[in-house]
Amino acid sequence: MTRSARPLCAEISSDGAEPLDATASRVDHWLLVEYPGVWSRDVLGGSLLQNDVKTAVREQLASLPHTRLLFIRRPGRRAAAGRRVYVVRSGEREGAAWRGEIADYAELAALDVAAVLADGAGFATPVRHPLLLVCTHGKRDRCCARYGRPLYDRVREWVNEDWVWQSTHVGGDRFAGNLVCLPEGLYFGRVGADAWPLLDEYLAGRIWLDRYRGRSCHPFPAQAAERAVRKATGLTAFGDVTVESLRRAGHDAWLARLVAGETSYEVDVRLHRGELTYLTCDALTLRHPRRYVAATPRAT
Repeated sequence: MTRSARPLCAEISSDGAEPLDATASRVDHWLLVEYPGVWSRDVLGGSLLQNDVKTAVREQLASLPHTRLLFIRRPGRRAAAGRRVYVVRSGEREGAAWRGEIADYAELAALDVAAVLADGAGFATPVRHPLLLVCTHGKRDRCCARYGRPLYDRVREWVNEDWVWQSTHVGGDRFAGNLVCLPEGLYFGRVGADAWPLLDEYLAGRIWLDRYRGRSCHPFPAQAAERAVRKATGLTAFGDVTVESLRRAGHDAWLARLVAGETSYEVDVRLHRGELTYLTCDALTLRHPRRYVAATPRAT
């Protein structure tokens, strides 16, 4: 079957009931740059930014572990005089975001992301509201446009327009529509008409587990363990569950220690291989998706 004739990767994943657990991209720091032009598959490389600016941005991203650049845009802002730039730190307890504005993309060459993350240096405006990112990166995968654009319109109807942006690839095309909530770094997938209960819970400081992919500050095995503890305890507030440690416990096996409420838990996590599938719409070969499966949490 040709790529154009086969079902979309999101349809294949949904029809096969592929679990959403432990599929959030590993990101601690975010650089969000408003770029209303064409988004290429190679976001930075395919942009119209000057080469020296691209080099400076790449150096900034490489200087901090687990840092991701996303281009963002919002219909209606193409004619705006300046372009928004956000620097965000995600974490279980120390999430924060800062907003700046540039008149020219050349200004990105002087941006010190680490300094902004330390104390907001150079970015005078702390962000006190959520930043909701909906992946609509159709050049990356057709599913992102097919499911992301309607999701963006839906979310924009329900929250302050300044909170929500279309974004480039956040990871996990086959789980579209994808929504990332910052600064917490919460990933949600297969979000559609059920976006409102998810948003309602999020705005109340809770995680809607039905569409929860994981938290970007954790590696995949810890994401699996965190969701397992939340499901077992019913604790869904952002700060209810913390990951204390994660260590290898054999080949493709981990032991996670977490605290939920006033109780400590241990969770065994193992890596499994899913059924062969196309992981993206443009994939040429079938691959086994990686699944991190958590055992029942043990109170200790």
